[in-house]
Amino acid sequence: MMISTKGRYALRLMLDLAMCGEEGFVPLKDIAERQEISIKYLEQIVSVLSRAGFVRSVRGTGGGYMLAKKPEDYTVGMILRLTEGSLAPVSCLETEENTCPRANDCMTLGVWEKLYTAINSVVDNITLADIIEENKSSDMYCI
Repeated sequence: MMISTKGRYALRLMLDLAMCGEEGFVPLKDIAERQEISIKYLEQIVSVLSRAGFVRSVRGTGGGYMLAKKPEDYTVGMILRLTEGSLAPVSCLETEENTCPRANDCMTLGVWEKLYTAINSVVDNITLADIIEENKSSDMYCI
């Protein structure tokens, strides 16, 4: 399983808002510059985040985006599932019920289930606040 550019950029966008949005709404142009991501691509991503209620927006002067909740309320898993869909390593685990006709005879199913459990355990237990705290010495700053 590989996380797409969309998922990685969504996480970066949300982290940027968590770090720089405490004072108010952040223009997407500023995020694009700081993160070195095309504003057009960020517009697509922020649209998905906005529809899901992860971010709020205001148009016009002083407008931009901000998190709808506190950074500790967003896990990496929430953001990745929104932008990536399932994080299952194999297709037979993408739905709650495994409908694969080989499920009862599959010798590798246990491996994929353990991997999926491990992935979920990691991404569901790391918040935006955790990432920020872990990287406090980073040279990323907000103007």
